[in-house]
Amino acid sequence: MSERTARQAMSDDLHIPIIQEEAHVTKRAVETEHVRVQTSLAEEKVVVRDALRREHVEVTRVPVDREVAEAPPIRSEGDVTIVPVLEERLVVEKRLFLVEELHLRRMVTTEGVELPATLRRTHVEVERTQLDQQENT
Repeated sequence: MSERTARQAMSDDLHIPIIQEEAHVTKRAVETEHVRVQTSLAEEKVVVRDALRREHVEVTRVPVDREVAEAPPIRSEGDVTIVPVLEERLVVEKRLFLVEELHLRRMVTTEGVELPATLRRTHVEVERTQLDQQENT
């Protein structure tokens, strides 16, 4: 057998086909339900209550009329703040006199207040309607 005949005999012996399958997916949109959304605005009249704090300072002038060597500092005694008031007087020499003190007392009052206010609130209503699947196919 010649070389050419041997090649032919080998090629005619057996062929094995190779097969490959592929899958393809197709999609379509289908309505399954309808949704209706309604909103409404509700207003509610309310009265807001709170307490307001007010601070008032009462001033009492206390005469002292005493000579001092230096200016006294501002000081506190209980709930009273004492502020010295000074003046210089001409005497044969200059001297410092404490003329008076201001006694400051804080008084706190609380007063209730009522203010009308309008508060808004949105209400949402959702309605769903199922569609028959057979109608859409």
